[in-house]
Amino acid sequence: MADSGGVVGIGGGGEPESSDSLRTFGAMVQALREHAGLSREELAETIGYSKHMVASVELGRRMPDAAFVEGVDRTLGNTGALIRAARHLGRQPGLAAWFRRWAGLEGTAITLYTYECRLIPGLLQTEAYARTLFNHQLPPLGDEQVEAQWVARAERQRLLRERPNTEFSFILEEGLFVRRTGGAAVTRQLIDHVLEIAELRNIEIQVMPQVREIHAGLDGPIRLLETSESRWYGYCEGQRGGLLVSDVKELSVLQRRYARMRSQALTSEDSVSLLRRMRGDL
Repeated sequence: MADSGGVVGIGGGGEPESSDSLRTFGAMVQALREHAGLSREELAETIGYSKHMVASVELGRRMPDAAFVEGVDRTLGNTGALIRAARHLGRQPGLAAWFRRWAGLEGTAITLYTYECRLIPGLLQTEAYARTLFNHQLPPLGDEQVEAQWVARAERQRLLRERPNTEFSFILEEGLFVRRTGGAAVTRQLIDHVLEIAELRNIEIQVMPQVREIHAGLDGPIRLLETSESRWYGYCEGQRGGLLVSDVKELSVLQRRYARMRSQALTSEDSVSLLRRMRGDL
């Protein structure tokens, strides 16, 4: 991983990689949970997390935070073994290190902006849409990998409903819906889901019209977030890698482009109307 001027290059696209330590820790959690006679749902309810989070950790696909580890250890014997084991957790080199950092930033952001022109952002995907992407990924994924990736994605989507004080903005190209990824039925469900999310008061969804002579996002997708310390980060990605941006000059460029796109896209109201019309035409 290179780091130059606040722009960090990331290789090896895809979801976060697992590691032997994560898989071993997950197996420990599962074994202790089953020994205690608890289901994933029961453990999740006891520690205040979702069953998807418990499944992600047990599968070795999610880095548990300190509160999760302490809660599980307290519930499953209070021996301190899981707390000690968690100190040695790590992921494989490459995207994993970046994903852990970005996911941590994303999970505590007070502002999160996303512009996409290639596919519906993960935070807005339905299970059917996401599985279509996973099932047609190259190189191909195994069944367990597909399952683990959906569990991880579903866990991230909790942000939309569990952080009501976070401002979310999404600018989506109209072509993402026109493409009908997964077929008409998947697209109808997707539009219904996006319309439902758009009703949340802290979420703004805008559609960039298919016919638009020019707009500020032609260089590709943009993600921006602001932390509670009023620090901004950005992320831009390509086929097999991405850039994590912290340099203030680079961030200024991305912020200006995103601001321009918000004025060039349809308003939230007009975007909802367009999506409803598209839904009716399917």
